[in-house]
Amino acid sequence: MKTGSEILAVLEYMEKEKGIPRSDMIQTIADAIRAATLKSINAGYDVRVEINPKTGHLKAWSVLEVVDSVSDPQAQIHVSRAQEIDPNVTVGDVLEKEIDPSLLGRIVAQGARQMIFHEIRHFEREKLYEDFKNSVGDVVTGIVRRQDAGNIYVELGKSEAVLPYKERIPGEEYIPGDRVCCLLLKIDQTQHGPEIILSRSHSRFVRRLLEIEVSEIADGTVEIYSMAREPGYRTKIAVRSTDPKVDAVGSCVGARGVRIRSIVKELGGEKIDVIRYFDNPIEFLQEAIHPAIPRNIKVDEEGRRISFEVGEEDLAVAIGKRGLNARLTSRLMNWKLDIKKAESEKEKNLNKKIQQAQAGLNNIPGIDSDLAQRLVACGFTDVDVFDDVAPGDLQDAGFSEEEAQLILENIGKFKNS
Repeated sequence: MKTGSEILAVLEYMEKEKGIPRSDMIQTIADAIRAATLKSINAGYDVRVEINPKTGHLKAWSVLEVVDSVSDPQAQIHVSRAQEIDPNVTVGDVLEKEIDPSLLGRIVAQGARQMIFHEIRHFEREKLYEDFKNSVGDVVTGIVRRQDAGNIYVELGKSEAVLPYKERIPGEEYIPGDRVCCLLLKIDQTQHGPEIILSRSHSRFVRRLLEIEVSEIADGTVEIYSMAREPGYRTKIAVRSTDPKVDAVGSCVGARGVRIRSIVKELGGEKIDVIRYFDNPIEFLQEAIHPAIPRNIKVDEEGRRISFEVGEEDLAVAIGKRGLNARLTSRLMNWKLDIKKAESEKEKNLNKKIQQAQAGLNNIPGIDSDLAQRLVACGFTDVDVFDDVAPGDLQDAGFSEEEAQLILENIGKFKNS
């Protein structure tokens, strides 16, 4: 068994380094010794253990039932012997007889040590949860200690947290000793105890950085209405002000962009678009899609869908690389977006001429709209072009022999009428 000085050293270490109260450790050690005794080769031998919190000195008593006929020497004591220790005891009483702790033996000591370590781990897990349960959703800073299977293990004071691979910003790399700022996403309860989960890819990480950097958001003057994020690439944020004298976007960006640059730097260069929120979906769209200019906007309130066109020069901006800008804008607004390229004046004029040509041919008896459309597509836009057209010319253009004869026959009748 440990000496008083050894126990005292354990108590002081656990109290200072692990934050486990001395009274809890004393109870844990005493309970462990008793439990180990009950499970040892002397099973049935019950003891009570007491530890002096100031000196660490351990005292032990065997707990015995006073009887007039002993059948179990480990649990019973004859009344005559018991009265030698305490004259006032009678049959049926329980007597505590002080014993030398060293008599409990090496096996008991080993068993107690295992139980103590188990309880210490339990205390540490419980303390970990208590220390961090109120910090979920906050930004924390720690030191990278190691990496395993893509997960980064971060030291937070005396505790360890994990930054899973899926919660990292794509492309970021870390080495032991790096300082890293993260969102404390959650505390998972696992079979090994609580596990602190960190995140740098969650949208709330950007929100909390803004709340820290922008005092107007922290005090409620500026509100973040919605956010949409593709970690490592771009974040779009819609803000509004509760005070007409305060510019919501300007507050977030800061003088010469100093506030937003600080956050962009923390996110490794991720672009951040801060836009003004509007209740009107058309105004909101115009602000969110800027610098592209939406045209011919059609709003389906029931289906929450907005259809619009943009000029050819704005199409790439509105959609973005791999559709990123359009996707983020849709999530930011919580509306489905249908984006089309607006026709140029030249295209409009050409389409108008095509429609007129189709309508003209369609007016000829015997030529329906389908035939008219096919004829115009092949360059036969006017009755006058058929003056020198033979059936074989139409067949070369993809019409059947029967269709060619029908077309020329009906056009001939129309011209002669």
